[in-house]
Amino acid sequence: MPGVFVVKKSQSDITPDAPYLVPSELIHALERLRTPIVMSHVVPDADALGSMAALARAWKSDRCRPKVALPEGSVSPRLAFLPEWGSVSVASETDFGRADGFIVVDTAKKDRCNVGPNLKETDWSAGKPVFCIDHHESNTRFGDINWVVDRAGSSAELVYHLLVGAGKPIDRPTASLLYAGIMSDTLGFSLPTTNASALRAAADLVTRGADVGDLGERLFRSHRQSEFDLLRIIYSHTRVEARGAIAYSYASFDDIHGTGCTATDIDDQITVPRSLDGVRLAMLFTEGKKGRTRINFRSSGSVTVSDLAAEFDGGGHAQAAGAILDCGLKKAIERVVPVAVAYLEKFSSDSRGKGKA
Repeated sequence: MPGVFVVKKSQSDITPDAPYLVPSELIHALERLRTPIVMSHVVPDADALGSMAALARAWKSDRCRPKVALPEGSVSPRLAFLPEWGSVSVASETDFGRADGFIVVDTAKKDRCNVGPNLKETDWSAGKPVFCIDHHESNTRFGDINWVVDRAGSSAELVYHLLVGAGKPIDRPTASLLYAGIMSDTLGFSLPTTNASALRAAADLVTRGADVGDLGERLFRSHRQSEFDLLRIIYSHTRVEARGAIAYSYASFDDIHGTGCTATDIDDQITVPRSLDGVRLAMLFTEGKKGRTRINFRSSGSVTVSDLAAEFDGGGHAQAAGAILDCGLKKAIERVVPVAVAYLEKFSSDSRGKGKA
């Protein structure tokens, strides 16, 4: 069956204000599926969850019954409402054997797919077609068909164009899910990736019934007590380097779990070191699991962090990337911070990079 599908290795290109051209072979291939599983990366954020749930909801029909891969404990309680809004069916491990294809969104590498610990080390796709829809420039094109547009501000925007191009219904819940992904990954439409196409897509989703007020409240203006307590730790642990051009913070395993949070609650806290005036490169070190440290990188202006993340086998976007090191928090900080300081020197002569990361 995989041989039926076209292998698309080239990257789709767009102008800043033009809509995306959805590959027709992707639409035709997805139309053939009957029992697909839609998935994303481990520790899924709002873009990942919104994209997954919206695609699975809109693609469901009498002929196609998609399910989503959301292993137990892999979703932050703060974001659990998104798949609930989609009313999507969650795949079991048995469903992986019954699936006739896998649709992976917002994920750059196959080994980052959120399939759960029992399937992680297996060939879970088992020769079945894999379709990748993503906006990370570090995407490895691991699918049989890859639609990767790294200028897009979110994967949700790509899913929006896919659904429109395929003539799929976008009802109020689907519109809300897609809007959540676009809004969150552009940081409330404030990042440089917020082009005219993203704004037009968001406007159309509002017209279709996206619940802007509730989403803004849930995603930007609400914290559980545990999350609030973790933020206090992140603030107190924030440090600066390179004469204030670099800021980083950290939270140990005991810090995170002592507040009642888990690794699934780590993501937006990078905004704390990032918010310091004059910071051009921000980092957040978190030990969500004992002996394993995740690093979030952010930058501003002419400074990019995708190459910095790649030095630690990570990846992402030009100004938002990440990596994971198999070592404790202290060793990770000692290893990464000096490299980041030296890395920033490459941009020291460019005055355009001044400002927040």
